[in-house]
Amino acid sequence: MRADPSLPPYALVVVDTNVLLSAALVRSGTAALLVDRLLAHGKLVVSEVTFAEMESRIWKPKFDRYLSMETRRTILRELNASAFWVDVPDPITQQHHSRDPNDDAFIHAAKAAGVTRLVSGDDDLLCLDPLGELRILSPRDALGELGAGS
Repeated sequence: MRADPSLPPYALVVVDTNVLLSAALVRSGTAALLVDRLLAHGKLVVSEVTFAEMESRIWKPKFDRYLSMETRRTILRELNASAFWVDVPDPITQQHHSRDPNDDAFIHAAKAAGVTRLVSGDDDLLCLDPLGELRILSPRDALGELGAGS
């Protein structure tokens, strides 16, 4: 699917699980500032697979001391309700891009939604930038683009 040129780059954006978790853990950090700006400008794109990854990671015991159970439920509930959900067709799911096959789910969601931005802190994704029309940016770089009026 091609990106809709009438939409600003951040009207729809895929955000990797590591960025979402960083935003939840450090509310004054770059990831949190970015996610807040993204939500003010548009919607986060999720697929069944990317949401499932967030769901499984947020419940890891290592986060028990930082995020209450209620906070985790709220994050998941709000992401589920506010996200732009995409179904990823089989031809896209068969494509392989990243050294880490689990990271391909984020590229697949971006391609299925026709977005031009994927935000990640994962080097296995960042090293692929650009991937056709898809820019894969760190939270800092994406925040810089948003600050530049995108």
